Amino acid sequence: MFELLFKRDVGTAPQLLLLGAHSDDIEIGAGGTILKLLEEFSDARVYWIVFSANGARAVEAETSANHFLKGAREKRVFVKDFRESYFPYVGDEIKDFFEELKHQFEPDLVFTHFREDLHQDHQTICNLTWNTFRNHTILEYEVPKYDGDLGRPNVYQPLSASICEQKIGYLMESFPSQTVRPWFTEDTFYSLLRLRGIEAQTVHAEAFYARKLVLGH
Repeated sequence: MFELLFKRDVGTAPQLLLLGAHSDDIEIGAGGTILKLLEEFSDARVYWIVFSANGARAVEAETSANHFLKGAREKRVFVKDFRESYFPYVGDEIKDFFEELKHQFEPDLVFTHFREDLHQDHQTICNLTWNTFRNHTILEYEVPKYDGDLGRPNVYQPLSASICEQKIGYLMESFPSQTVRPWFTEDTFYSLLRLRGIEAQTVHAEAFYARKLVLGH
């Protein structure tokens, strides 16, 4: 089996764009992969954007982003306050923000929501990601929830036990407001990591959906 590895020329810093509709989306879907990438690329430049968070949730979003991005050489964290659950109806405002973003940052790799995610906010962010970054590598992450909309991913990132522990530790520490929710538990997050690990013929993994990949030439 060929392994497709993230690779950069010596002296060039990778640029990562992380997009999440709500607080904790990025961390749940791609937190372990982000930690692994920052271990490998300590010179990475990162834009981390949460589109809807207010009050305590905004504070949690900032706290969590700073935990996960400790290893980044340069980071910018944006916590926006677009109206939660109404993204399709304020799409023009969100689109304007995407248009500003594409002139500020040229990412090598973009993480966004899964195309088939049934949450309307998640769908809006995914669609605008593809509309805006048309010549970029995009990986769509998954968020387990009531809707039962997990799919069949086609990209896997194996993760060590220590990174899984770190990811879940940061989640539980950073989002105390969510611990009242019956699904926001350590075993939920470990279960998905373990399931995707089985599919990747390893112990733990995060999984992503890649609509298109261009191989090196």
